Amino acid sequence: MEAAEHDHDDLIAWDDGAARVLRLRERWLPHLGTERVEIDRLTGRTLAEPIDSPVDVPAQSHATMDGYAFDATDEYPLTVVDADVYPEDEPPSLAAGEAIRIATGAPVPAGANAVLKREEATVEDGQLTGTVLDPGTYVYERGSNVAAGERLFEAGERLSPKDAILLGDLGIDAVEVRTPLSVGLLATGTEIHEGRHRDLDSPMLAGLIRSWGHDATYEGSVPDTYERVESEIAELAREHDVVVTTGGTSVGKKDYVVRALHSLGDVLFHRVRLRPGKPIAVAELPDHDAVAIAIPGKPVGAHAVTTLVARPFFTGDASLPTVPARMARHVDIATPGFAYAIPVTFEGDGAGDTDSADATDGDGSPTAMPLGHVDSDLAVYESAFDPSVLSSSTRATRADGFVLTGEGVERGQAVDVVPYSAVE
Repeated sequence: MEAAEHDHDDLIAWDDGAARVLRLRERWLPHLGTERVEIDRLTGRTLAEPIDSPVDVPAQSHATMDGYAFDATDEYPLTVVDADVYPEDEPPSLAAGEAIRIATGAPVPAGANAVLKREEATVEDGQLTGTVLDPGTYVYERGSNVAAGERLFEAGERLSPKDAILLGDLGIDAVEVRTPLSVGLLATGTEIHEGRHRDLDSPMLAGLIRSWGHDATYEGSVPDTYERVESEIAELAREHDVVVTTGGTSVGKKDYVVRALHSLGDVLFHRVRLRPGKPIAVAELPDHDAVAIAIPGKPVGAHAVTTLVARPFFTGDASLPTVPARMARHVDIATPGFAYAIPVTFEGDGAGDTDSADATDGDGSPTAMPLGHVDSDLAVYESAFDPSVLSSSTRATRADGFVLTGEGVERGQAVDVVPYSAVE
């Protein structure tokens, strides 16, 4: 039994873990209540119901240029009506063969379907001639932006500041959202509980959870005693929707967290093929109506696995936007079959770095220096990436992002860098 705990048979791919967490989120969302918030407070909130457009947008066709509005199927010359149409006006209808002066943003009169730019128009004795137009030229047509009844937002979507633009244009001032998750943070480890080591993980995790739109409360620490670990997790599960623990997730004699989760509920998975950050566990605690996420204690690995695997539960998003770059140094990996999150710093376009000039390949891509490489500001390894040491190196948090790879990376190789701003 002891030997089986140390092999890799129970490991799953990190993206498989993220997918399982997404499915858990879908099951869990209906547990939460809802509330109505004004659109200036929607950032990071999760929609409780879909939103269909109540109106056409725009509600009326508008001119996008200063000029003359008319029916483009009519032939020049056209008779210019003695009037002007401005955005605040209710325009008159046009008869066949008529045109009218119109300002940008003004409603297009009935009988018109195009706008001739003023600089392309010639008016003599009240007669307009100019460029031949197709219907729809310089006209923002009714319903061309949004059609009434069109589904624009799905339930479960996490909203961002830009969503307030469209909602406001639809005349929607408030939306129904899920109440934020209540998250209790618990640090494990006698060395932390007795104050010999500082808890570096909990403040970082609290910041992530709050940035994802939820409420995080630090609930203290417990020593490495099984009964204390289990009872404290159970107590916090009664008080919170989610319990996030740090430390005690590996397979050592005093790593009690996963054992406690097995006792309290159903462990969905334990350990993913990610370095650093492998020993994460996610569990459902049905008797307490809660979810538990156990994060490893080493801070850099804790951040990596939380943003890659746990983030989808809080945000509904497992995507990884990337920035193209060129690797500044060769980095090898020790064990195949894992995804490695290699922290990197951007170094401009490489023009000032003669040692890595060939890494730009002339395409202007920024240079990605592996932070931790002996040639970087943090000398942890020479050529083979060392996730064990790097996972504890707080200096590694000064990286701009990370390269996620399952194999070694050559100097000058094109890579996709995941900026930390994309996952935090």
